[in-house]
Amino acid sequence: MHHVVDDSLLVATTAARVADAQKATDVLVLAVGEVIQVAEYFVVAGASNRRLVDAVVEEVELKVRESTGRSPMRVEGVREQQWVLIDYGDVVVHVFLDEVREFYEIERLYRDVPRIDWTEGESDGPSAAERAG
Repeated sequence: MHHVVDDSLLVATTAARVADAQKATDVLVLAVGEVIQVAEYFVVAGASNRRLVDAVVEEVELKVRESTGRSPMRVEGVREQQWVLIDYGDVVVHVFLDEVREFYEIERLYRDVPRIDWTEGESDGPSAAERAG
């Protein structure tokens, strides 16, 4: 059972859109395939409270299953609702409580990897120049 890269991208962009629709903050899709061998994409999303962390995680699992037929291999951190990791193997979705995200600074760790535009052309998001700032 192998996954084509397009499938990975679909999982990642679906997760990002769902998180955004659920009012997650500052949703990013990072192409980490060159940096870490185990995954193609990281999706990173923030949430202002634990209930929202939970809602985002549930909705991501549901919608990714609906659109790709895939379920995560494992999900970690659900009980604490501070940093939940939804692991699809080729795609790992990180849903952070905002202050936990600030603490770990995951974007800074991966600042050199390409960021994927997941917005389907409706983007007024940060340009490459702004991101480089």
